Amino acid sequence: MNPTAVSYQRLDGRAASEAIRGRIAEGAARVRAQRGRAPHLAAVLVGDDGASLTYVTSKVKACEAVGFRSTLIRRPAATTEAELLALVAQLNADPELDGYIVQLPLPAHINAEKVTLAIDPRKDVDGFHPENLGRMVLGQPGFLPATPSGIMQLLAQYGIKTAGMHAVVVGRSHIVGTPMSILLSRNADPGNCTVTLAHSRTQDLAAITRQADLLVVAIGKPEFITADMVKEGAIVVDVGIHRIADDTRSSGFRLLGDVHFAKVAPKCTWITPVPGGVGPMTITSLLVNTLKASDQS
Repeated sequence: MNPTAVSYQRLDGRAASEAIRGRIAEGAARVRAQRGRAPHLAAVLVGDDGASLTYVTSKVKACEAVGFRSTLIRRPAATTEAELLALVAQLNADPELDGYIVQLPLPAHINAEKVTLAIDPRKDVDGFHPENLGRMVLGQPGFLPATPSGIMQLLAQYGIKTAGMHAVVVGRSHIVGTPMSILLSRNADPGNCTVTLAHSRTQDLAAITRQADLLVVAIGKPEFITADMVKEGAIVVDVGIHRIADDTRSSGFRLLGDVHFAKVAPKCTWITPVPGGVGPMTITSLLVNTLKASDQS
């Protein structure tokens, strides 16, 4: 499926995730038969952030679709840091719970790093705990961060051969950009890329991104990457998702990525849409990690 000419095709995260979730459902059935209960994922949502609620609800629905048990735990925005840490300790000790996430962002008065450090690494299915990040760096078994892992699975599902490519990752967060750069540089398939990690302080960013055979964008700015920043024949993965007010839509908004899709797509061989690209794969990776956690518990 790897093209040789510029005639872009979509890296469809919805289609890829459906194929992978079929295998996850088979694994869930096996776990139920062996242990007498389904894999169990919980999600903790503090506050009333609309985007976070939508995302967590999607995770709950995905669990149900593959035969997992799911629990949504909601707490008000006024929840104290101590109260949230007590809940984390309770979830760590629950023998019926295989994995859980604490949805970010958290209210400003709660230290997200302190909460992440309190999560049992064996239940850290988001892959954010330093122990799991360290295992990723060393190539040891552990839980990979959901979005970078999802992107790797998406490339694999479409048969994209990345060996020898120059991959440019724009954005250096510990959730997406930095782990993405590590996974792409691994001696694996997909992987074996020469990787440049660019960010907001990179000088002449467009000159760097124009070198990319594979461009992964997670900079958090709507339509930041334009056609003049992408070379002909590139593969572009857009991690960003932004809700923009739009009175012409019945929903009152439209969704944009970090890449200007309409202008960039004609220069690409493959490109992820927004929505329907990376998002479904992030949730699928969360399911993969939960199944792995249930096998280990």
